[in-house]
Amino acid sequence: MSDRMTIGQLYPAAVHPSILQRPSVAKDAAAPESSFESLLQRNMLKFSNHAAKRLEQRGIELGSRQLDEISSAVDKAAAKGSKESLILMKDMALIVSVPNRTVVTAMDGSSMKDNVFTQIDSAVIIS
Repeated sequence: MSDRMTIGQLYPAAVHPSILQRPSVAKDAAAPESSFESLLQRNMLKFSNHAAKRLEQRGIELGSRQLDEISSAVDKAAAKGSKESLILMKDMALIVSVPNRTVVTAMDGSSMKDNVFTQIDSAVIIS
């Protein structure tokens, strides 16, 4: 299995063990499968078409470790109530729609220089 990101591919966020527990029958016996599936979909990291094109144009390849770090950064931003976050990672910047868990755009180090980031309400720095 390749660590390369492909356009339209979803990446799982770190799934907390409590999420994997099946709901008790007393709570909702009608649709435990669909609620688990919707929960899983909400925790997937997605890339917009624009972000995928920028990654490709700028020669940025993300490995599984980097995807896990980005997903963790999105979790941290969500915990603070962020809506649009700038994620800085080594020589890369990503703008992420936190509620949708979607990377909106991506920049490499040279594209970030002398750039102003607008319409964000938080920044997460990954070292």
